[in-house]
Formats: sequence, structure tokens, C-alpha cells
Amino acid sequence: MTTKRNGKIWIEGMENALSGKLSSLDATNSGGTPTPIAPILPDIWVLKIGGQSIMDRGRKAVYPILEELVAARKQGVSFLLGTGGGTRARHAYSVALDLDLPTAMLAKVGASVPVQNARMLQMLLAKDGGIMVYPDDFEKLPLFLSMGVIPIMSGMPPFEFWEKAPAVGRIPANRTDAGVYLIAEFLGAKGVLFIKDEDGLYTDDPKKDPTARHIPEITARELLDSGQDDIVVERAVLEYLDRARSVTEIRIVNGLVPGQVTKALRGENVGSVIRKEPATDRIPVAAP
Repeated sequence: MTTKRNGKIWIEGMENALSGKLSSLDATNSGGTPTPIAPILPDIWVLKIGGQSIMDRGRKAVYPILEELVAARKQGVSFLLGTGGGTRARHAYSVALDLDLPTAMLAKVGASVPVQNARMLQMLLAKDGGIMVYPDDFEKLPLFLSMGVIPIMSGMPPFEFWEKAPAVGRIPANRTDAGVYLIAEFLGAKGVLFIKDEDGLYTDDPKKDPTARHIPEITARELLDSGQDDIVVERAVLEYLDRARSVTEIRIVNGLVPGQVTKALRGENVGSVIRKEPATDRIPVAAP
């Protein structure tokens, strides 16, 4: 039975925690008090093989990492593998910027290269159960994982034309690091591992500054507040991590060092960890 309340159609028996809100666009409509989120796939890792840092280096860098991942899968470690875009994506962004295209078009153009890298990894891992996974296939992940396969995806989130313009410039803020983290947060994954070509986070780019110091552990808020310009992961990841509900830390490891990926999957303390800062202990810190 329907009636009218305050001039709006009301369906009797539909009272709930949000029924008092004016609309779904109400600025105060946050879904109520924060509560635990049901974990979707809490026993899997979400990994990312860097585009420029690993894929662009070719066989010498990629093959040893894949051997470690195949060995880990045979030992019962379940994971979803994402890829970055690398230099080819940067070239595409540069051309699109020169053509004065908007951010959403850059996101669409940049999305193609990580897919190419993912397809290459899928072919290399085909004999070991590598399978390409697209956004529409994510609900099939439990089936794929139960079959012992290695699901591989593009790290780029499928925002494309819906990508919002960043505060500065036109390069999409949500690229492959952000996409990998966001899917892990949705799945309530066991952890997120970024496989790069450095031993984690430094005070500056160690390739440019030999005096840069390694940072074994830091919070996302500390890193954002430090003002550090060159960070090993996309800044959007730190912003998402700072308000995470499920995956409250990420780890960055050096895939060029044999065994480091395996150690990270075993829970050993390698590389660098960036964590969500406890909400009750927000103390600004100086740049590391």
C-alpha cells in the first residue's frame, strides 16, 4: 500500500535506517555508523607487477617473478595478479595531453596498455593456469581460484569516461596502483603486494638521489603530510588507504631481488609497509 508523506510517495512496511533521509543525495546520508564489512575473499593476495619497473625490462625481470608466483600457487597461495602500463602508457598520456584531450579520455587511452601487459602475462602463465579476468568476471573469482588457476587482470580501474579531473593537471589520479588497491579493498583481501624495482619506499627516488634513505614502515597519513614529491605508489592509493575499511596496509617489494616476493607472501618483513594510521593517533610528522 502506498501513501504520501511530506509530499513524497511512501511504501508502507519499507521503514529502515535510511527511511528518514530526504533522498539518496542527502549530504548526511553516509549509511549510518561504521560497522564491519563482510569479507568477500579474505584469503587471497592481490599483487601488482609494475609496468615500467618490471614489464618494460622484459624477460630478465619478468620470468623469475613468474617462477616465484607459480611456485607459490602450487604451495596453496591464492592471488589475483594485476599489471601496470609502463612507458607505453606514459607515451599515450603524452600524446593525449598534446592533443588537449580531457582527463576522462586520458583514462580511456591509458587503460589499453595494462590490458596488453596482462594478456602477455596470461600467455606466459597459460601452462600454469593463467587466465585473463576482466571486470565483468570478478564474480567468477571464487570458481577460478577453486580450480587452482592464476587470475590476471589489468590494474587500471574501469572508470574511463567517468574518471574525475584531478585537482592539478589532467593525468588521471586513479591509475593501475589505485585500481589494484581498490579491488583488494572490495574483496577484503589478505594483503596487497606491489612488485617494483626498488626495495620499497625511500625519502626520494634512489635512482636520482643516491643519498635517499630507505623507509621500512610509515603510515599513509605521515607520507601524505610529509610533502614528499616522488613516491613509489600513486598518491591516490595513500588517500584510499587512509580511510580503508578492509585492507589497512600495503607492501612494496623489489621483484628484481630473487626470493623477495616469496618472502613477502610468507609474511616475512621485507621491502616497505605503508599502513593506515589509527584514527585516535593523528600526529603530524616532518618529512622522513
